[in-house]
Amino acid sequence: MLLSKHGAHRMNQQRSRREFLTSGAAATLLAGFPNVLRAQTENRVLKIGLIGAGSRGTGAARQALNADPNVKLWAIGDLFPSQFTSCFKELAAMKNKVYVSPTRCFSGFDAYQKVLASGVDVVLLTTPPAFRPLHLRAAIEAGKHVFAEKPMAVDIAGVKSVMESARLAKDKGLTLQHGFCWRFAPGTRAGYGKILAGDLGRVISIYGTYTGGVPKPSTDVSERNPEWSDVEWQARNWMAHEWLSGGPLIEQAIDTVDKMAWAMGDVAPIAARGGGGRQLRDDDGNVWDHYEVTYEYPNDVVCHIGQRQFPRCFSEVVDRVICEKGTMMAPDRVHIKDAAGKMQWAYRGDPADMYQICHNEWFAAIRKGEPLHAGESMANSTMLGILGREAAHTGQRITWAQLWEANQDFAPDEFNLSDSRPVSPVPVPGIYKIC
Repeated sequence: MLLSKHGAHRMNQQRSRREFLTSGAAATLLAGFPNVLRAQTENRVLKIGLIGAGSRGTGAARQALNADPNVKLWAIGDLFPSQFTSCFKELAAMKNKVYVSPTRCFSGFDAYQKVLASGVDVVLLTTPPAFRPLHLRAAIEAGKHVFAEKPMAVDIAGVKSVMESARLAKDKGLTLQHGFCWRFAPGTRAGYGKILAGDLGRVISIYGTYTGGVPKPSTDVSERNPEWSDVEWQARNWMAHEWLSGGPLIEQAIDTVDKMAWAMGDVAPIAARGGGGRQLRDDDGNVWDHYEVTYEYPNDVVCHIGQRQFPRCFSEVVDRVICEKGTMMAPDRVHIKDAAGKMQWAYRGDPADMYQICHNEWFAAIRKGEPLHAGESMANSTMLGILGREAAHTGQRITWAQLWEANQDFAPDEFNLSDSRPVSPVPVPGIYKIC
């Protein structure tokens, strides 16, 4: 487990994500609860809690505050209190909606619990993804509407926990919105809509890329304070450590993986195989910096994902969905060409902020009491990323069924911010194993 109320967390003090909820009885007890929620939220002020006050969290807070006229930011939680200053600075222009008093700024590993207990109605979960399963479980059990930034987990145990939390959210009539942002972009919605409607015939293959430089860490290795423990340092430089970020195929390129799932109608793949390695990263972490993964789907459809974080190299983020009657390319200029390369269609609509649309639709669903249950699809897309990562790391062909049976859990059972934690070895194909 990743967070505790006071220092070290012990398994007998609180539910672990390895435990699964029995939601059948809960569904019976909660019959009619969605109507109660609707009556409670149609007109009143909704208090927002932000859990994770970094740049993405601050952006999500801004979008949430812009999504509804009758909301206020009520509480903020982050592992490090230094994040609050930059968050408030970025939200200064929205001060008429920011009602966070100093007594509702919570730091430490138990900050999420304090935010949930502060009287909020909705929460934004935007910490590093290792914390997502625990935070989501706690938020749903507390009866909160949730926006969960992608990815949803970094390991198999985390995805299974997210699936159970999603079922509980549905039973309780709570909205659960995801942060797979391209599913809200009008252009990509139009292009993928044509594929799913069958306008281009059967999908034959997909090649999605996410190549670029190494993202700047929140704290560079040269900036490590010698007083910081291993756990604190790794939390500050979380993108470099797989147990916190899941690695770049999960943390960064998961949008490309999700769009592959979207084009395939969110059906389950058969298996994956792949390769990659760690070639140019110069941090002290253990994540790879490039992947090439092939996913096998039913009806002999083969999909490829290329991810790379190399400085001073060619970069692109492009989806190529190759179908019987043409190829759709996205996301920057969504268009379709036939086999001869002749333009058949291009999106001509006005540009729109996909992040804002995501929150607009979420708050509209909350106000109307409409179901918004994105939990299963967001968990499956995260699991697709893990499938590709594990196939590459092991050097093996791994089936979808085998992955779900694996017992992978990166989270330590107990620790605190002052703990030592050696960096795990960089995965070596042929030697590394999932469990």
